[in-house]
Formats: sequence, C-alpha cells, structure tokens
Amino acid sequence: MTGAGVPLAEGDEPVSGPVQPSGLLDVLRVASVVLDAEGRIVLWSPQAEELFGYAAQEALGQFAARIMVHEEHLEVVVKLFADVLRTGRSWAGAFPVRHKDGSTRLVEFRNMRLLDDRGDVYALGLAADQSTVRRLERDVALSARIVSQSPIGLAVLDTRLRYVSVNPALERIDGVSAEEHIGRRVPEVLAEVDAEAVESAARQVLETGRSLVDVFGVGRTPADPDTDHAWSVSMYRLEDAVGTVLGVAVSVVDVTEQHRAGIEAEAARRRLALIADASARIGTTLDLDRTARELADVAVPELADVAAVDLLEAVVAGRHSKLGPAEAAVIRALAVRADHAADALEAADPPGQIARYGPDRLVTRCVRTGEPVLVAEVKDEDLAYIARSPEAAVLLSRAGVHSYLAVPLIARGEVLGALDLKRTRYPHPFSADDVLLARELAARAAVQIDNARWYQNARDTALTLQRSLLPHHPSVTGGLEVASRYQPAGATTEVGGDWFDVIPLEDDKTALVVGDVMGSGIGAAATMGRLRTATKALASLDLDPARLLEHLDRITDGLDHSIATCLYAVHDPRLRQCRIANAGHLPPARIRPGRAPELLELPTGVPLGVGGVTFSTTTVGLEPGDLLVLYTDGLVETRRHPLDERLDLLLSLLDDTPRPLEELCDLLLRELRQPDNHDDVALLVARAQTPGQA
Repeated sequence: MTGAGVPLAEGDEPVSGPVQPSGLLDVLRVASVVLDAEGRIVLWSPQAEELFGYAAQEALGQFAARIMVHEEHLEVVVKLFADVLRTGRSWAGAFPVRHKDGSTRLVEFRNMRLLDDRGDVYALGLAADQSTVRRLERDVALSARIVSQSPIGLAVLDTRLRYVSVNPALERIDGVSAEEHIGRRVPEVLAEVDAEAVESAARQVLETGRSLVDVFGVGRTPADPDTDHAWSVSMYRLEDAVGTVLGVAVSVVDVTEQHRAGIEAEAARRRLALIADASARIGTTLDLDRTARELADVAVPELADVAAVDLLEAVVAGRHSKLGPAEAAVIRALAVRADHAADALEAADPPGQIARYGPDRLVTRCVRTGEPVLVAEVKDEDLAYIARSPEAAVLLSRAGVHSYLAVPLIARGEVLGALDLKRTRYPHPFSADDVLLARELAARAAVQIDNARWYQNARDTALTLQRSLLPHHPSVTGGLEVASRYQPAGATTEVGGDWFDVIPLEDDKTALVVGDVMGSGIGAAATMGRLRTATKALASLDLDPARLLEHLDRITDGLDHSIATCLYAVHDPRLRQCRIANAGHLPPARIRPGRAPELLELPTGVPLGVGGVTFSTTTVGLEPGDLLVLYTDGLVETRRHPLDERLDLLLSLLDDTPRPLEELCDLLLRELRQPDNHDDVALLVARAQTPGQA
C-alpha cells in the first residue's frame, strides 16, 4: 500500500515523506486515557479534557473510577478493569460517564491491556461521545448504501487519477468489474471514449478545486461495444474534514435515451423544415424542367449528395405508361444535382437525354411497382443495378456511393418517374426516416411536375396549332419587302391568339394583316385560324379595308363570343399609298427617310366581335424606301411602364438608319420584349419598293 492507501500499480514508486493526517479521528474526537495497575490516571489526552471536562492537571494521578463513574456503576467498572488487566482481553461498549459539570453522557469505550518494557501493566482506554459515533456510523452506512444502490455511476480517483473506488452502477455502465478498475487510469480502462479529455478534466478539477457539472460525452464501452452511448459526467474535488485533498469524485449518468430523443427531435425538425422549404421552392413555375431542377436542388445536400429526377418518356409525351415484369423503362432525365461528387455527376444521365433501363435495374423496379427501393449499404455488385452502364458503375464506385434510394413520383394515381438519391460524403446510410422524408418530397413535387407536364403538353399543342396557322410568306411580294416574327408567351401562361398575314393581291397590291384574339390556349389559337382564313377569303374580293373589317366583325360575333383586335392594310405600289382600317388595334409606325418615325393617326375603332359598329378607312402615303411596322400589344405593353412611354421607346428604335428588315425585327424584339412577358408577340415589318423591283 502507498502512503495514501492506494495499491501500488506496476511501475509506481513508493510515496516518501509524512502522510497527511486523516480527518476521521478529528471528527470522532477520540480521547485517550492510560491507567496504571491500580487504576490511577497516568496519561490524559486533550480530547479527554474536552470529553470529560477535567484538565490534565486535575485528572493525572486520580483514580479514574472516582472522577468519571457514578457510585452506582463503580463496582461494575472496577470488575471490568480488573478483567482486562488480568486476562488481556479487550472490552468495548457504551457506558454512562460523569462530566465535571455533573452531567451524564454515554461514551463509547475501547479498553485494552498494555505492557511496557519492564513488564508493568497498564490499561488504555479510547473513548468517544456515543452520539458522535452513532451519527458517523449512520452517515457511513447511508453513504455506502447510496453508493452501492445508486443508478448513477460513481467513482473516486486518487490524486494520481487512478481508480480507488467504483460502484456497481459504474461497473454496469463501463462493462468492467470493480477489480479491473482499481489502480488503473481512465484511458487504461476505457479505450473507445475520449478518455484523455476525461482525465484532463479530472486533473483540472484536482488542481483548481472548481467542479465540472453535466459535461456531455459520447463513446462506446465494453458494456455495449457496437453502439454509441451518451453520458453526462460531473466531477468535484474530494476533501476530508480538515481540507486534505483525497482525489476526485466522478458521477456518470447514462443519457443515451435523451441523446437519441434529441437527435430524433432534431431530425424531425430538419424534416419539417425541408418539407416547408420544398413547398416554397418547388413548383414556382409551370415549366417542367425547372420544376424538376427545383426538386433536385431541395434534395441536395439536405437529403443526399446526388439527386436525379427522371420521368418515363411516355409520361412526358402525355401517354399513360404501365411496365410489365420483363419490360425495360424508357426514361428521360429532367434534372441532376451533385454536391462535391463530380464522378457521380458524370455517371448520371444528362438532362434531356433518353435512356433505356433494363427490367433488372433498381429505378425500373421503382417505377414499375410504385414503391421505394432502398439499398442502405451499397456493395460493388449493387452498382451494376444502379448505374446506366458498366462505365457509369465504375464512376459511381470511384465517387464512393455507399447508400442508394429511389422513390417513385406519383401524381393522381399515376407513376410519372422516380427521384433517384445517392450518398457519397454523407456519413450515414439512408434510413427508414429518410425513406419517409423522400416519399413526402416526391409526393409534393410529383403534383407540381404533373401540372407542369400537362401544361407543357397543352401549350405545345396550342403553339403547334398556332404556328401551323401562321403564314410562310416570301420575303418580297408585290411592291413590298417583308419580314416577320412570332414569339409565344413566357412559360408561366398559355400561348395566345396573335397572328399576322401577308396576302398578295392583283395588280401587285399586298394586304398586310396583324391581329390579336383575346384569351389564350387552343381556343384562342383556333379562333385565330378561323379569322385568318376568313381574312384571306375576303381579301381576295378586293374589298375596302373598312368593309372587310365589317365582315370579320360579323364572323367574330358568331365565334363563341370571341373578341379580337385587327389592323388591315392594303398597299398599292403604283399609287404609292396604303389604305388602312383599324379594329381596336395599336397604331402602326411609319419610317420615312430623313424624317422622324411616327405613329399613324388612325381612327381606333372597336374590336371585332363587339358588333353593330362601322369602321373607316384611312389612306396614307408609302413611298419606296418607307417602312411600315405592324405589331401586337405584347411587344410594347408591360405591367410596370405606361403605354405612351413604351411607344416612345419603339419610335426611338425606329430611326432612319438603313438596316436589313430581319435585323430590325431582331432589334425590336431584343430591346422591347420583356423576359417575364405574359403575352404573345406578332411583328410584321414592310419596306415599300419601286414597282417591278426584285
């Protein structure tokens, strides 16, 4: 044993020098009294003075029984004293003694026989106040009971930070017996926790006396070597009653359940935040590709390191698709996003590419069954069923793909495609909670993707119809050189019913038409087609422009309450003039060399379809070299600017600088067309030529 009462461990040196006193005897205030063979007091300690009230000068040489014992107990005491001296057997017990002040108190005695070097016999009496002894016994018993039965792990480290005591709870927590603890340091007992940090903290407590409370730690112990546990550790310096430092007391509470609950709560909070973020970020437009990109952007990096959004090609085309067990999946990649995974990004299908995945591929199984496919721990052999090709499998292996998840995109009961997720740097594999989160994201996004899909199909149909109805005119007709442009509305709205036409007439005359059917979609495009057909038929009759608009007005009034604006002009190169009639349309612009561009002052008229209103024809000059610009309101109208301001901008762009008509069309669209334009644009530019000029 060392001077501090700690077993020597291998390599330790014995402690030299005086040992610090223990405070236990000071707590008990043990009195020492030595009697000679006749019962006279020959030694009297300071504690005896305190316990019995007599100073040493008063007690020494006196018969102990006479000053310490009541007369009624004198005979018993004398007999016990004689037995101890005669037999040498010690006696212990509680006995009432008389204090100098006359009071009586119970005192615990330990009496034993002593022999000196001459063979003389003495009696040694050790005495302590019984109430003090009983209180200490109760405290010790209570402390021992608390320590042994406490569910909290308790340990005492000595001043060299070696275990000197551990309770059963700590044995269970550590998975190491008390015997294997004693005499060893924390790093020697627990290798799978940050034991050096624990020991450093204990040393700080030992040196400074400042306690540490609820220090959190995570690690593994021999009690459960395959699972992380969490503990709350508190330490305080242990001192005896007189302030002597004995070591460090350590308490360990297993808070693994609370730690896991906290992790789960944080994961739930993260899932809710991600779903809320997805609700705000996915489906901001009705553009199919953008909606897919928004889903991929939400999934990375919160849920995965690589995300791909794939749709069945039949679904993209507007057809229903149901795969058989042996049928391959023809998939179009819409979006892919990777976070620090270049190889995995290269392995993915590029957006817009169509790929064929065999029936054994995991993404095929996902879209065929409409159920998630999870490979929590990806092995090399799994990559062949994840990747689109052997080369892609090599890239995924190089990227470090260790976990894979595919969830179906289902909207209105139809499987549209799949959200494909991979983890490379993300440390944990996909869990059941991740599957639930991915399904929730996919379900929310699938509705938006389906809306965008149907919108795009309807828009493509309307656009195809509208473009099929627009003219394919020669660049030169009669006495005019012409150029035109048509641009559909932006992706957030459907295409409209804007149109233009160039109609060759007899005697080198040319009819120029521009119009706008109110409304949008296939209905507006169909109405536009009917009005264009009617206009061409009426133009062949060589009617006055105003008269032609009156016929169109009656036709429009019969087209399901359709309303349209229209500008109809007939150019006569021989007379060098245009006759123009307007049905609620914006005025055309005329550019004459050497003069400022101008908007022609025409009677506005009312839109077609209103009915019962006459139109008027205005004749304007158009000399060779003059330009006439006809357009629909989508070119100049915006939500943020006054119309007059936009028309002034149009005129400022139409200077008299000679330029090709195609270049002029591009200039006007580039400078006037707004990125967020919610209307179609039809633009028709004509330059008058000398009759017979090619």
